[in-house]
Amino acid sequence: MRHLMMITVSTAALFAAACTPATDTVAPGATETTETTETVMSTNPLLAEWTGPFGGVPNFDTASLDDLKPALEEGMALNLAEIEAIANNPEPASFENTIVAMERAGEPLGNAFRYWGIWSSNMSTPEFRAIQAEMAPRLSAYSSQITQNAALFARVRAVYEGEEMASLRPDQQRLVQLTYDGFARNGATLEGEAAERYAAIDQRLSELYTAFSSNLLHDEENYVHYLTADQLSGLPDGFVQASASAATARSHEGEYAITNTRSSMDPFLTFSDERDLREIVWRDYYNRGDNGDEYDNNALIMEILALRDERVELLGYENYAQWRLENRMAGTPERAMDLMEGVWTAAVARIHEEVADMQALADSEGANITIEPWDYRYYAEKVRAERYDLDSEEVSQYLQLDNLREGMFYVAGELFGFNFTELPEGTVSVWHPTVRVWEVTDRETGDNVGLWYLDPYARTGKSSGAWANSFRGHTTYDGQTNVLATNNSNFVEPAPGQPVLVSWDDATTFFHEFGHALHGLSSNVVYPSLNGGVRDFTEFQSQLLERWLLTDPVVNNYLVNAAGEPMPQELIARIRAANNFNQGFSTGEYLASALMDMAYHMTPPEEIGDPDTFERETLERLGMPNEIVMRHRSPQFGHVFEGEGYATGYYGYMWADVLTADAAEAFEEAGSYYDPETSRRLVETLFAPRNSVDPAEAYRAFRGRDADPQALMRDRGFPVTE
Repeated sequence: MRHLMMITVSTAALFAAACTPATDTVAPGATETTETTETVMSTNPLLAEWTGPFGGVPNFDTASLDDLKPALEEGMALNLAEIEAIANNPEPASFENTIVAMERAGEPLGNAFRYWGIWSSNMSTPEFRAIQAEMAPRLSAYSSQITQNAALFARVRAVYEGEEMASLRPDQQRLVQLTYDGFARNGATLEGEAAERYAAIDQRLSELYTAFSSNLLHDEENYVHYLTADQLSGLPDGFVQASASAATARSHEGEYAITNTRSSMDPFLTFSDERDLREIVWRDYYNRGDNGDEYDNNALIMEILALRDERVELLGYENYAQWRLENRMAGTPERAMDLMEGVWTAAVARIHEEVADMQALADSEGANITIEPWDYRYYAEKVRAERYDLDSEEVSQYLQLDNLREGMFYVAGELFGFNFTELPEGTVSVWHPTVRVWEVTDRETGDNVGLWYLDPYARTGKSSGAWANSFRGHTTYDGQTNVLATNNSNFVEPAPGQPVLVSWDDATTFFHEFGHALHGLSSNVVYPSLNGGVRDFTEFQSQLLERWLLTDPVVNNYLVNAAGEPMPQELIARIRAANNFNQGFSTGEYLASALMDMAYHMTPPEEIGDPDTFERETLERLGMPNEIVMRHRSPQFGHVFEGEGYATGYYGYMWADVLTADAAEAFEEAGSYYDPETSRRLVETLFAPRNSVDPAEAYRAFRGRDADPQALMRDRGFPVTE
């Protein structure tokens, strides 16, 4: 679930901004470019080379929004000059003077983009959003200048088709392949009016993505519901205290703020006895971007879909989904749909069972209601407590955020050989006072691996959800670089002196996102562009790490209450017994979103009509139960409509779930989740190579075969079809 920097530039442009300026294989005139780079880097702090400890780190203390626009303008100009030098090099194209030279190009702009990412996701303001809206189309135009640089593409093609290719190492061949595809699949083969139209579409899409994101953030910031003391029935003490702090921070002293984020909405709907208030909070959350006002996203969705469809038609594809999945593990949208539809049938059947159980309980209590979506979490919690004697509030007493973090560090040490040591405040600069930083070292050698930044709390201007990011990846092609990884969450900041108590789902997500960080920290790739990944594979590593939350060493040593007492064994047994409880809801709400994502991109835009109607009618055809909704309704589906990283890729979580379930069985067959040989093979074949190896080949190297799809059905307790 990567929430990456959404700046809407093409793959090739991201390649170009990946690393350091060209220094040895450049055309005449490069000296002038290098001098200009040094001048700009000395005057604009956002472009400056990172200095200080740990191989250099971003300097957030000197970062100012006033410098962002000029940094982007200067950085684009510098990068384009480097690109021109590569494209016009009089020497025959080679891997070194073309592909590697592109890897080196664009460091100053890359630095500026990393600050952009923090302002966009962690510290957004109206001032930043104005710059974002202005610069997004200009960044898109810059990207098109690279992808449509005929001389540059000719050199890339020459390497791709040349004799040198056969002599390159496998990782170098993959880099050439990815670079070539990044051009060919993004309009480099087009000419004349088609090329101009492609660039214009990209530019307009960048504007639409920015507008969608801004509208969604507006509704998240402005739909806050304030409670009074007589409206707190059923709510856990920790949540009440955190809500009081959130209200005070918003100048509502003496009240309790339910913010429009999942981390606030979810526990409120789970525990609040006030049904009318549950409906209000539910509607606020699921109507984000869909309120019929100036911040409504429905018209933006339709324009985005039409432009995406037109753009891939220029490249000769039937629809956007076909284009997008061509280089994914699934290969075709039909294969992705086959997997999802098979699981969907089982999930819907389980949802009906869950609803029947909840309705029976509500009837037995004399509630005189029919279960509605805002009742699902509330009555599911009651059923859980009755069936498994399991109270989420009881469980959360043993899920303290600081202890969970230490549990993650333990797992990282046992599997990856990493140690984490927190840096004293002020050692490196951070973008917000609540951000903390740890040094990561190799347990055997003591060598620095990188830094890990944690931004745990929700605040105004921060995107909702949880995500991982990085400021720098591991490379060795120009000397070894260390990793600067980040994890970002939206836990409700506690009252002073109080621990952060989280739900089991939130604890699982915390481990999940840490898996993304470990994927970056364990990298052994040579070139920057190989630190990326194939979307329906990159979620696998993080989903797999969730499994270690319930392992004995973590449970026995890190799931402790405020008195330091470990979670009782009988409670652990109840949690394990309830492991597949409510699986219909969690699978169904996710799959509904993933199926809608695919439906939007496999249907001709002119047949969609308006998103609200299309969403409702499509879900009706699928047999969507009335008691649940999509995890991300269309007008708030940022994964799909704030950019293109997850567009027709949301299914990837399910694809990765198959790999996860199958890989978990490998550890179970070995007898332990800490089995040394299985752990070694996991890190060496599935984490460290990143995107330097085809994902299917990487998985076969770990498991000795392809993943078994039925492992997913076994894992979720659904009927298995052999």
